[in-house]
Amino acid sequence: MHPAMDRKRSCMLCEGAVMLLLLLLGHMTTGLEVPLDPKVLEGLPQPPTITHQSPKDYIIDPRENIIIHCEAKGKPHPSFSWTRNGTHFDVEKDSKVIMKPSSGTLVIDISGEKAEAYEGVYQCIARNEHGSAVSNDIVIRQSRSPLWSKEKNEPIIVQRGMSLVLQCRPPAGLPPPIIFWMDNNFQRLPQNSRVSQALNGDLYFSNVLMEDSRNDYICYARFPHTQTIQQKQPITVNVLDIEAMNDTVLAAFLNGSDFWGDTPSGERAPTFMHPPGAHSTAMVLKGDTLELECLADGLPTPDISWTKVVGDLPSSRFSFHSFQKTLKITEVTEADGGDYRCLAKNRLGSNHHTITVVVRAAPFWISAPQNLILAPKENGMLTCRVGGNPQPKVTWSVNGIPIENSHKDPSRKIKDDEIILSDVQTGSSAVYQCNASNEYGYLLANAFVSVLAEPPRVLTPPNHVYSVITNRRALLDCASFGSPLPKITWFKDSQSILDGDSYIIHKNGTLEISVAQSLNGGKYTCMASNNLGNKENHIYLEVKEPTQILKQPGYKVVQRNSMAVFECKVKHDPTLFPSMIWLKDNKELPDDSRFEVGSDSLTIRDVTEEDEGTYTCIRNTTLDQDSARATLTVVEATPTPSIVLEKPDPPTDLELTDQRERSVRLTWTPGDEHNSPIKLFLIQYEDSLHKPGVWHNMTSVPGTITTAQLDLSPYVYYSFRVLALNGVNLSEPSAPSSQYRTNPAQPDMNPSDVEVIGTSPDSMTITWTELTGLESNGPGLKYKVSWSMKDADRWTSFDLANVSQYIVTGTPTFALYEVTVQAVNDYGSGPSPEVVLGYSGEDSPTVAPENVQVSVQNGTVAEVRWDAVPLSTVQGRLKGYKVSYWKMRSLHKQDFEHERPQVLIFNGNETEVRLPGLNPYSQYALNIRAFNGKGDGPTSSEQQFETPEGVPGPPKHLKVQNLNLDSLIVEWAPPLEDNGHLTGYLLKYQSINTTDELGPLNELLLLANETSITLDNLKYSTRYKFYLNAMTVKGSGPTVTEEAVTIMDEAMTSKQVDIATQGWFIGLMCAIALLILVLLIVCFIKRNKGGKYPVKEKEDAHQDPEIQPMKEDDGTFGEYSDTEDHKPLKGSRTPSNGTVKKDDSDDSLVDYGEGGDGQFNEDGSFIGQYSGKKEKDTAEGNESSEAPSPVNAMNSFV
Repeated sequence: MHPAMDRKRSCMLCEGAVMLLLLLLGHMTTGLEVPLDPKVLEGLPQPPTITHQSPKDYIIDPRENIIIHCEAKGKPHPSFSWTRNGTHFDVEKDSKVIMKPSSGTLVIDISGEKAEAYEGVYQCIARNEHGSAVSNDIVIRQSRSPLWSKEKNEPIIVQRGMSLVLQCRPPAGLPPPIIFWMDNNFQRLPQNSRVSQALNGDLYFSNVLMEDSRNDYICYARFPHTQTIQQKQPITVNVLDIEAMNDTVLAAFLNGSDFWGDTPSGERAPTFMHPPGAHSTAMVLKGDTLELECLADGLPTPDISWTKVVGDLPSSRFSFHSFQKTLKITEVTEADGGDYRCLAKNRLGSNHHTITVVVRAAPFWISAPQNLILAPKENGMLTCRVGGNPQPKVTWSVNGIPIENSHKDPSRKIKDDEIILSDVQTGSSAVYQCNASNEYGYLLANAFVSVLAEPPRVLTPPNHVYSVITNRRALLDCASFGSPLPKITWFKDSQSILDGDSYIIHKNGTLEISVAQSLNGGKYTCMASNNLGNKENHIYLEVKEPTQILKQPGYKVVQRNSMAVFECKVKHDPTLFPSMIWLKDNKELPDDSRFEVGSDSLTIRDVTEEDEGTYTCIRNTTLDQDSARATLTVVEATPTPSIVLEKPDPPTDLELTDQRERSVRLTWTPGDEHNSPIKLFLIQYEDSLHKPGVWHNMTSVPGTITTAQLDLSPYVYYSFRVLALNGVNLSEPSAPSSQYRTNPAQPDMNPSDVEVIGTSPDSMTITWTELTGLESNGPGLKYKVSWSMKDADRWTSFDLANVSQYIVTGTPTFALYEVTVQAVNDYGSGPSPEVVLGYSGEDSPTVAPENVQVSVQNGTVAEVRWDAVPLSTVQGRLKGYKVSYWKMRSLHKQDFEHERPQVLIFNGNETEVRLPGLNPYSQYALNIRAFNGKGDGPTSSEQQFETPEGVPGPPKHLKVQNLNLDSLIVEWAPPLEDNGHLTGYLLKYQSINTTDELGPLNELLLLANETSITLDNLKYSTRYKFYLNAMTVKGSGPTVTEEAVTIMDEAMTSKQVDIATQGWFIGLMCAIALLILVLLIVCFIKRNKGGKYPVKEKEDAHQDPEIQPMKEDDGTFGEYSDTEDHKPLKGSRTPSNGTVKKDDSDDSLVDYGEGGDGQFNEDGSFIGQYSGKKEKDTAEGNESSEAPSPVNAMNSFV
């Protein structure tokens, strides 16, 4: 949900914020966290509150000044004082000690002084006129890093294979030092499962080797507070192989040296070096870290393993260290107490050691006292509830003085860990201290009680706008304060809001709408009030449409180097603007230009195998989001033959080990994978006692694990089997394991889905979901059904078996009951059942709504008001009201009509509604009745009302008929719904030409009793469009339209004869066609004969080599022949594109003219000269091998 709708309330730490927080408490002893503005708190009195202090155990560095923190706030600002070792510490008399201004923090200058002089127990007191608050006891101790005591370490001689312990024994420091072993070169000594450092710093060897001989085993101690490191004198270790030495050499080695090895050095089973013996005890405080270690001797080196004798090691909180020799459990709880067993094992045997862990607890808070603000004469309570082991002792103080030594207050009563305040008076403000202690520590808490009278204030900003998505939860804040605690009242559109199905008003004033709908949007008003005044604030709620992905990306299988496109189209509220985020495998898309994000799609170009994965589209708005995902698979364009994959073979060799009351370990051997790795093993069980032959899924483990610890239920005859799953399919089931039977026990759970249903006015039905045979835990399963009226504390119980419901009769109507259903078998009862609330059956309401009033708004809408029925008469949960209304008659008709009543249903908190869709100028009647889950109550007295006139309906029909060439008859029928007195009709018409353009509009007002009219002087053969409206005094009704055409003039029609059918026109067209044919024939003949052109002489004169005849023997122009690949003639007409190639000829038309002036004939052509020369050349030279074609003739003609 949007942060505006689901805010995390937090209390500001600035000055005065806690005061406002407490004003919200009223009679409560726990604070309500709301957003606060400290400016509104100025001037309000407040007892002191400690805001910052030094830790209880404060170890100081003797080289630096001592700073002991103590900060507090209050109104007025508190003053500060200190005690040291239980007596007053006069700060002003010690020149080395100063107190910071407006603070209680002490700064002690220890230059030239010994820090030991200021060690002790300090406590800070902050006081003002309203009380005194005290800090914890702050123990000041100087950090210490003492020197190592001088000692002479004799060489240690040890026989190969024996165990060895090198002791460190560092000096006691404050805080304790950190131990590590190094050599002369300041390199850490290697450690492993054979050689390791114990928790106390000693170095343990399970067995020694020849290479362990060295003279620089050095233990170092680092003191963290002073950052100093000290070292022990080096230890020399000589390892001897006695079996390879004679007595003389052995005696020389043993002279003046410690010798480890009185026993044989051969292989041996493990024994424990630390802790010794078979059993030891360890104590740990709740919340601390538990460290258990087992160090074993043995050859070969033993392996260490850990188990808890009863139960399992705490998951996620335990870890192994120092090569499994140390078990570490963090955040210890009471459940971590018990016996832990470490097992040392090598191939020659095993040994175990049991450590009993006892968990104790320093005091811890169950319910710490909270600051309390009360109005005069109000009641309140301070609670100081703590836990611990042993149980802490609780003592109370007031303003730092033990409460038994303080002045007597008749309004105060002490009861164990509670202080009860009643009828408090002005001026009785104070700070109370609760101290809870046992041998492991203490807790101290300050809680003030302030007696204050303040009018209400609303802290939520005015006119704040909240936004929420449809069908989501909406929370409207109304943060307020006052003393007494203000009462919050909500209004919507001036209507009071009560707790109900759609609205919930929380204790802190927040209004919750469980499922927001569009009708919930609008203006809300919250009012805070107490006996000192009222304060209101306006808030607005906007309900938005949800963001929804309409077209989701689909699964894609594409070939490498091709393109993949994922679509993600979304529907959203128009006032919200969704962003789009694409993820690949839940991470950002690669920074690659091949990935293109569009407005509603993702395109991946040149796809590679690295692009495979799951792609997610996320569409976000400021209020919500929607997402969808799809998978991309990349395949080769030409797939290669693949390895044959098959489902795996079933597992074998099922074995049950570590058999306990509620668990057993199952192990198995996997079958053949068949080229596809096993992904997981599915474990199933059969309960042959309750459901023989039916196998149920129990759990699954990864394919790399072949064992599972199975949790079991009592009173079940278990058989197990295992199936393997690879990338192909599940294997066949394995053979069943041996049967494992668990003993009966009392039920672990109660029936679920307990529900109370009111079935009739004097009964209710209690239903539940029965336990299965597996959940029964034992024989003789029954259900103990108990019920009692709310707050009556008189329970009735009944035991039932093999049923899932019970009907309770003789109940009052709609009474609230508390119901429990508990499972019971022959071995005991199940856990304490949860109490379920429900109502007995409803009965119909007994009273009809009264004071029904009708206010007619217009001809189609009326407003109805009534008084709500008293809730005491509803006899159930008021679901709403049914308003029935019907039309009795139209006012312009005398006869009554019998219409079926219409029924509108409204919520129970609505008593003012509107009736839509009424007919104008009509008489109506209505009645109202309340209804609940049982049915309808009696109806109210019938109320009649009349609606005013309205605009009429459309005329029933409109027809237009031809009369003659320029007239039309327009006919119509009155409207079916007059909705009043008709005053007439409005007729409009206009012409429409052939291009659908409209002519001028003509209007006629007609009388109400007219139903036809003849329109004269219209244009003949013209289309007209008509518009007709009926009218009342309220205006015109809907328009009906019609179109018609006037009759065409017959005389004009006879003149318009098709010319194509006339004989004279046909003859004319034939003559023209014949003439064109003759001309074509003449041109064709002319073309064949050719002509003599004078161009020949011109060409001879030019002697252009490019235009010389190709046949020198006869002097004809070879290029004129049609056989020359149809090349254009030299000097012929310009091609059709109007251009002449430069390299063809440089001749111009002038060269062919006479006298060089290039004159044309009188007809403007040049064809005459060219034709004459052509005829001559044709006669003198060889004729063309091909006859001229008709196409050439046509070209000449054109």
